[in-house]
Order: sequence, then C-alpha cells, then structure tokens
Amino acid sequence: MAAEDLEWERSKISNQDTNMLKRLGLMKKEDAIRFPSEESYPKPPMEYRVSFVDHLIRGLSAPIHDFLRGLLFVYGIQLHQLTPNSILHISIFITLCECFLGIPPNWALWKRIFCLRRNGSHNVTYNIGGVVICVRTDVDYFDIKFPDSVQGWRKKWLYIHEESANSIEHNIIPFDGSARIQRRRSWDAEASEEEKKATEALMSRIHQLQNTRGKELSGVQITAYFLRIRVQPLQARKNPLWTYSGENDANRISSDLSSKDLEKLIRRISRLGKDPIPSSCRVEPYSSTNPLPENHPTMTSLPPLPEDGEVEEQAIVAEDTQGSSIPESEVAGSHKSAASHEKEIEKPVSRRNPFLLLFPQGTKGKGMMPRILAPLRLKKLFLLIRRQLMILILNPSSALMTRKKYQLLTWLLGRARHLGSSSTLLLDDPMIKELLRIGSQFIGYREYANRAEEKLAEANERADALAQKLEQSEAARKKAELAASEAKAEADEAKAKAAGVEELQKKLEDATSALNEHKAAQASREEGILKRLKTQSRRTFTQTNQDFDLTNPVDDPLLDALSYLELHGSEIREGVSNANAGLSALFPYFFPKKEEPSTFLNLAKMFNSSEDLGLKMRQENMKVAVENTVALVADSRQSVDWTKVGDTEQIEQSRWKSLIKAAKPNTKKILAYLGIKPASTPSSSRPEV
Repeated sequence: MAAEDLEWERSKISNQDTNMLKRLGLMKKEDAIRFPSEESYPKPPMEYRVSFVDHLIRGLSAPIHDFLRGLLFVYGIQLHQLTPNSILHISIFITLCECFLGIPPNWALWKRIFCLRRNGSHNVTYNIGGVVICVRTDVDYFDIKFPDSVQGWRKKWLYIHEESANSIEHNIIPFDGSARIQRRRSWDAEASEEEKKATEALMSRIHQLQNTRGKELSGVQITAYFLRIRVQPLQARKNPLWTYSGENDANRISSDLSSKDLEKLIRRISRLGKDPIPSSCRVEPYSSTNPLPENHPTMTSLPPLPEDGEVEEQAIVAEDTQGSSIPESEVAGSHKSAASHEKEIEKPVSRRNPFLLLFPQGTKGKGMMPRILAPLRLKKLFLLIRRQLMILILNPSSALMTRKKYQLLTWLLGRARHLGSSSTLLLDDPMIKELLRIGSQFIGYREYANRAEEKLAEANERADALAQKLEQSEAARKKAELAASEAKAEADEAKAKAAGVEELQKKLEDATSALNEHKAAQASREEGILKRLKTQSRRTFTQTNQDFDLTNPVDDPLLDALSYLELHGSEIREGVSNANAGLSALFPYFFPKKEEPSTFLNLAKMFNSSEDLGLKMRQENMKVAVENTVALVADSRQSVDWTKVGDTEQIEQSRWKSLIKAAKPNTKKILAYLGIKPASTPSSSRPEV
C-alpha cells in the first residue's frame, strides 16, 4: 500500500450532515448518494465515484460540469485531491462567468487568474486534498474570505452516482487511491498574448464589479447567490445560469432553504465573523428577468477534454521540494498568501539539446544513461564534451554554455564511468579534469558577474526613479508652500467675516425657528379646519344631500361658505356673545313673569315673536301708570266718577290736555311718590291710550 493510502480512514458522517444533504436536495433520488459501511478505504460500487460532504455543499453534484472535467484532465489530478476551498473557487468562478459576465466559464480567463500548488505542511504532503487552487499574486480578484480551518473534512467521504448512462463524456475520472500527485507544467499555465487580449474586457468588468462604489460585488455575495437559487454550479446543466427563471427552473435541485439553514451554511463555508449574511447581490445577476443585452458575445473557451486528445500542458516537471508546498491552514485563509510560498519551477530540458541526440532510440526522457553504447557514439560523446569545454575556456562570456549544460556534461561523465576501462582512462586525463575545474570556476564567476550587472542596473534604475521622485517632491513642496500661504490669506479673510457670518447664522436660525413654529401652527390650524370640514360635511350631507368636495374644492359653494365662516368666526362669536348679554338684560322687562331660557337660540326666538314687543311693553307700562294714578287719586281722597273716567268718548280733549298741563309741574313729586326715578330729560314722546 502506498504511503498516501494511509491517509484514508473510516468515514464518519454525522446525522447533522446527512440532514443538511437532504435539505439541499442532494439525496432526492434514492441512489444518488451511498454512505460507506465499515470500510476504511474507498471501494466505490459500479457507476459511483468518491466525493466529500464539504465538496457537495460547495456546489458539486453529478454529472459534473464540462469545465471541471476539463480542469481535472488538464491538471492531471483526481477529484479527491482538491481541497473544499478549491471546489468553492471553481463554483464561484462559474457563477461569476454565467451570472455577472454573461459567458460560459472561460478557460483563458481562468488561466489569467488561477494556478495550482501542492498542499502540505512541514514534513507532510497530502494525497487527499493535496492540490490547492490559488489566485495569482499579480491578479486583483475577489476576497473570498475562506474559513480559517476546514478540519475533519477528509473523514466525511461518500459515494455519488454518475447519472449519465448513455454517454461517459461527463463522467468523473475513476477513483485511483494509489495514484501519486505529480506536478505538471499545466499547473502554472498562463494565458497567451492572444488570450490576454481577448479577455482584457472581462478582466476590466471584474474590476468594475469589485470597485464600483455602492455596488461592490464580493465572493460571499456570489456564494450566497448560488446557494439561494438552489443550483449547483459544478453540475452539468441543461441551461446556463443567465437563463435562470426562478422557482420553476429546470436546474434547481430543491426548494428554497430556510433563512436559518442558509445562514448556517454560508457561515460554515465562509469566514464572516459577526458580519450579516448578504440578502442579495449589489449587482443584479443575469437571468430571465434581467436578460443578456442584444449581440452579447459568449466567448466560449473550455479546457481540453479527454476526447480531444492529450495536451502538452500535462507534461510532468521536476518534483516539488518541501519548501514549495503550502500549509493547509494558510491555504484556508487569504487567497493572496498561498501563491507567495511557491518558488520558480524550472522548465524541462529542450528536446533540441544536442546531448540528447546521443541517446539511442527509446531511451529519451527516462533520466538515465544506457549501460552499453557503441564505441563510435562514446567517442563522439567525449569529443563533444571536450569541444564544449574548450568553448567555455576560450569564450567565458559565451551564452552557449549554461549551468544546465554544464551540469548535464558532468552528469554524463559521471555516468560514463560505468562504460568500461576506455572511458575511465579518458576521465582520468589531466586535461579533462583541469577543463572541468576551470569550467566550473568560469561558470560560477560569470553567473556572479551577471547577477552583479543585473543588481547594478536595477540599482541605477532605482536611483533614477528616486531622483525623479525627489524632483517631483521638491515641486510638490513649493506648490504646497504656495497653497499654504494662499490658504492662510483665505483663513484671515474668513476670520474677519466670521463675526458677520455668526450673526447672520443666528438670525437665520431665529428665522428658521419662527418659520417652523408658524408652519407648525398653520399645520395644526389646517388640521383642525380639515377635521371641522369633515364633520360639517357629514352634517351638511344629512341636511342638503350635498357633500363637500374635499379633493377638488374649486367652485364649491359649501366649502366657500364654510371658509368665509372660518375667516369671520371670531367676529361672529363675539357678536353672538354680545347679543346674548343684551337680550338677557332686556328679558325681565319684556317678559317679567317668565323664566329666561338657557340657550341663546331659544332666547332669540322669544324676542323674534310675531307681536310687537315694544308696543306690548309700552302698553304694560301704561297699565301700570293708570293703576298708579288710580292709587294716587285714592290716596288723595278725592271723589271721582270712574264711570265717566272709563268712558273715553266723553273726555274732552282740551280738558284732558289742560289737566296734563296742570299736572306736569308736579310730575316729579308724583313719580317720587310712586317710587319711580325720573329721567334726566323730559320725555317728548306722545302718550298712548
């Protein structure tokens, strides 16, 4: 059993994880997932593949997407060798392309953003999760905010069923736990100049999505979006995500998650801390309700698939050293730190190297010297070695001799010791030994000189840049001094105006306060008027069957009358109060034997009688006067024939006037006797009979 096989152990999937898979719709079909029983090493049944719980909750589902299948083929890796955060990287990239760029996942764009690295710690390299997808250090990409640790995910492995029965084009690579991870040139494959030019607009759009103020798009928003719409990005789908049609979309694998389950899932696969879960993306994704613009380019670009044949990028390069691996804890954190631990990888030796032409057919690239060579080939080999060393001695600066060629020469000489006594004599030749020693020194000195020249050129460039920055800083200093003097003058002028500004500000505040109070009083008054209008409208409607037009009060006679009444209300109320007081004062004189009414309306009705109240009062007063006169006559003890007095027809008018004239000087005495206070001026009114 290989050393990597020891990493596998018995699968331990909790009931909580099983319930989560059910709610996600990944176990809707009875045979979609099978859980291992007692085995401690994966043995998937026919048509099943090995996967992990943390892969499934990050967007993986069978049959897998062509883009993921192409990545596995080009990079020469298996599905179980990717970490959960690498799976999430691919899910976010596919969602970004289809929902926010409006294109299928683009292989050229992927190569501009991502590369692969080994996953390991100080003395351990992994097979399960031994490959990490990293963002290139020179690329400005979304901050995904991966969790600090995804511990225990390797223990939660299971089997998923491949659903493509009629074709194997979507199938996952069959599980092979004994296969070792080998680094390939494709891990660092970069986009060509033509691909960079074709994807420049896409990179600009990504930067715009990241940096548009108020509409910034983040990796957490993209993750929450594909979890919310219930579509697995890494699953082969009938339609792209830019045609998503809502609850009835054919690509949905389950109904909407509850807000509690959604938040729990996002916090599990993302590092948010106490930040709230985004309820939606700040940029509206493409969908059936937000279709792609007309003539929108699709820019299809997929990685090579197995049916397309082998690709050169799969060529295996030298094994990684321990320093080139990335600790898993660092990979789980910021995506920027991962690539910084990688060292430069040397390219394989060119097939045009003249030394490799000496190998027999079938021995190229195997890294070992054949044990038996024809004498002619051996002679040519040493002649070639000597010629190359002489070139080095005669022309040390020649670029034809590099360190790699020199190392190859010494390696060939070392392997040639196994070829027989004739080769040993050649190797013991003093000239060959001296050439080797001098060659080693020359190469070392030349490389040191080249590095020194490069450092000197770099230092000169930095000095020129510093001198230029110094000139710029001096100009900036003078400009700053001028700006400071101007600012000081403006400050003095502003200070002189400060008092006036403060006074104006205070007046403005007082005016604003008075205006607010007036507005509040006016609003209160208008509210009261509106309330009274509504009340009066109901009353008027019951009496006149006509309602106020409160929405359009133009030319409304009732509303105009009420407005007029509102304007003169105070005057009317004061007049009514005065009328009430006056009528109350007159009431005892006009109605001496009646009780005064309690309301002004009833009081006014009594004074609005049909009979002449003034005439009636004068008649009553005349009656009292006659009675008082009779009493006066009786008190004077004079005999009067009242029958003649009552017969007014027998009274002579001249005599009546003479009697009045004779009595007039004694009027005040008579009135005083009767208890009546005379007026200050004699009345000239004509007495009535």
